[in-house]
Parts: sequence; structure tokens; C-alpha cells
Amino acid sequence: MNANITKSDDAVVILRGISIPLASDIGGAFITDCSRNRERLVSDNQICEKYGLSLNAWAEIAQNKAVRLAVNAEHERRIFNGDAAKEAAAKLFAEAPEVLGNILHDKHASPRHRIEAARELRATANTGAEKTGDTADRVVITINLGADQKLVFDKQVAPLTPDEARENLDVE
Repeated sequence: MNANITKSDDAVVILRGISIPLASDIGGAFITDCSRNRERLVSDNQICEKYGLSLNAWAEIAQNKAVRLAVNAEHERRIFNGDAAKEAAAKLFAEAPEVLGNILHDKHASPRHRIEAARELRATANTGAEKTGDTADRVVITINLGADQKLVFDKQVAPLTPDEARENLDVE
């Protein structure tokens, strides 16, 4: 079931004493954060702090039918497109180094488990550094001209040298 609930222009929420339409950018961000709260990715206190709400105001907002419908729709959208799962996995992954560190330092753990923990920690520490200088980005553009004719441009993407940059300036 895919509920497409449009946020009506008159649906508002009061944040920091200001009436915010749910259809606005700020209202949309609030609804997304409320959905993340429903998914237990952020706490009630974090929502209250971010939006300047008292716990009573937060409880009152939770009773607002337009907000509940919008949060339900956003929650469903996040579930179907995978955002909720990605954020939940990232939150859990942040705990992995501590768990692996405990295994690594556990004198009663088998040597094999300690070595595997060390390998995983090394891999985690190098996340983002997988790309070496040897692997250059490439751009491939293929233009199909029909009748089995194609133009293919396959170029390596590299920063311009200072001389090339000066040559490419449009100075007249």
C-alpha cells in the first residue's frame, strides 16, 4: 500500500513560537526528523532541542492529525526507498569499532577471532581510502549515430596543469 498524502497548505506546526507550514522546507525537515524519531534514530529530547520545543509542546504536536499523517507518509517513503534502513545500519555500524576492539583485547578470545577483529578494524579505519592514485576517473560518452555507427569519447579525468588552465581561459 502506498499512501500518497499531500501536505495541505493550511497544515502548520508551531516551532519556536512561529507557525511553520508543513509544506515548507522547514516543515518538511521537521516531518523527516519526526519520521527518524519514529524509527528510533533520534530521541524525543533531540527533536525538542533542535526545534526549541518543550516536552508538553512535543506531546501536543504528536496529537496533531496533519502532522501524524505527514509523518506516516514520510516514514513509508523512507522505508520503501531504503533511507530508514541505511540510516539504521550506519548508526549500528558506528558501534562496530568498539565491539571489535573488545574482541581484539579479550585475552580469552581465540587468536583467530582476535586477528579477524584486527583486520576488520584496519578495513574500517581505511574506509574512504580505497581509491589509489593508479585508478583514475574516466568519462565515457557514446553517441549512437544509427546504422551501427557510434562516436565514443573515452577520456581520463584529471586536473588541469597550470599551463593547461591558462590556455583554456577565455581571455580576450
